[in-house]
Amino acid sequence: MSAISLELSDGRTVSGHCDAQFTGVLAEFRRNFEERKEQGASVAITHHGRTVVDLWGGLARPDTREAWGHDTVSIVYSCTKAATALCLHMLVDQGKVSYDTLVGDIWPEFASGGKEATTVGMMLAHTSPVPHVAEAIRSGGLADWDYMTARVAAEPAHWEPGTRQGYHGVTYAWTVGQIVRLVAGMPMGQFFRENVARPLGLDFHIGLPESEEPRVAPMIAPDPSEVNFASAFFRKATTQPGSLPQLFLTNLGGADFNSRAIHAAEIGSANGITNARGLAGMYAPLANGGGALLSADRVHRMGRVSAATHSDAVLCQPMRFGMGFMVSTDNRSGGGPSSGADSLILGESAFGHVGMGGSVGFADPAHGLSLGYTMNRMGAGILVNARGQSLIDAAYRAVGLTSDASGAWR
Repeated sequence: MSAISLELSDGRTVSGHCDAQFTGVLAEFRRNFEERKEQGASVAITHHGRTVVDLWGGLARPDTREAWGHDTVSIVYSCTKAATALCLHMLVDQGKVSYDTLVGDIWPEFASGGKEATTVGMMLAHTSPVPHVAEAIRSGGLADWDYMTARVAAEPAHWEPGTRQGYHGVTYAWTVGQIVRLVAGMPMGQFFRENVARPLGLDFHIGLPESEEPRVAPMIAPDPSEVNFASAFFRKATTQPGSLPQLFLTNLGGADFNSRAIHAAEIGSANGITNARGLAGMYAPLANGGGALLSADRVHRMGRVSAATHSDAVLCQPMRFGMGFMVSTDNRSGGGPSSGADSLILGESAFGHVGMGGSVGFADPAHGLSLGYTMNRMGAGILVNARGQSLIDAAYRAVGLTSDASGAWR
C-alpha cells in the first residue's frame, strides 16, 4: 500500500495507507472533510484478508485541535450489536446453545409476562418482545448490569414473541448479552475480549480500561438542522410520550455516552469503543469463510435475511435484518429531506451494522470484503449518512461492482 499524508484546506491532515485499486475510497474520505463536515474519522478495508485501506484524519478534539491519530478510538454505538451477536453465534457454532432454544430455559426469570415463547433466534433478530423498557430507567442504570437484566426480565411483552420486528436499540445489550453471559459462564465483554478481540489483535473494547481513556475522541452531537423531524420516527419520538421511538431516544437514565462511567460499563448494544481498523478486522474473518471464529455454514446463516418489515415498530421505517446484523436496506425512494440518510446499501451477500450517527462495519463474503468507518461528528439519520455510504460505494466500485435499482451492489 502507498503511504498517504494529505493536508486539507483548513490545515487538518489525512494519513495512513491506501492500495492503488482503492484510491476512490481515499478521494471520498477526503471529500468527507472538505465537503461533508467531517471532523475526525477513520476508514479501513480488507480484501480477501489483506488490508488495502487504513486511513485516519481530522481532529479528535476540535476544541483543542488535537489531531485524530493512528490509535484514536471512539464509541461506535450500535456497531457494538454486531460484536455481541457474533459472540452468541460462536456459542451456537460450538453447540452450546441453539437458535430455537427457549430463552426461559437459559434465563428463567425472563419467561414471564407473555415472553415465555421467546427463542434465542428472536433475540438475535429483533423479534423478541422487549424492544425497550417502559418505566423510567434510574440514573446510572445503563451501567448497572444486574439492574438492567432484572428490568428486561420483568418487562411485560410488547407483542407476542416473534410476531413483530422492533429494533432493540438499547435492550439488545441484555437480551442477547445475558444469553452470552449465562451460556459462556462469563461476562459478555470478557468473552468478546478473550475469543474475538485478543485472538484477532483488535483494539476493540466493550468495557474500556481506564488506561485507554485518553485515546477516546468525544462524540459531537448532530446539527439539529439536519434532523428530519417530519419523519415518522422523530415525529413519534418527540410527540408521543411512552411510544417506542420516544423510549428509545429518551429513556436512558440520563446516560452520558462521553462519560468515563459509560465507557467503562458493559453495554453490548451501544458502548463498544474502537476505530475503523477494529471494525474491519472483526468482520475480516466473516468475509473469508469464518476463519478461526466460525464455520462457513454459520457465516452464511448470519447473513441470510431472518426478519424484514415495511415499518419497524421502533424505527418506523422499512428494515431488514439477518441474525443480529443489518443487511442491505434501500429506503431512498421515500423522498423528503432525509431520503437516502435512512438506508444502508450493501452487496447482496453482505451483513453488518451501523452505529448511531453514521459509523458502520460489514462483511461481504461474496467479494472477500470487510469495511469499518468511525467518526466523532454524528450525522442525523437513523442508518448511515452520505459520509459512510460514499466510502461503501467507493469500496464496491473498486472491486468492480455496480449499483442498480435493486437496492444492492452486484
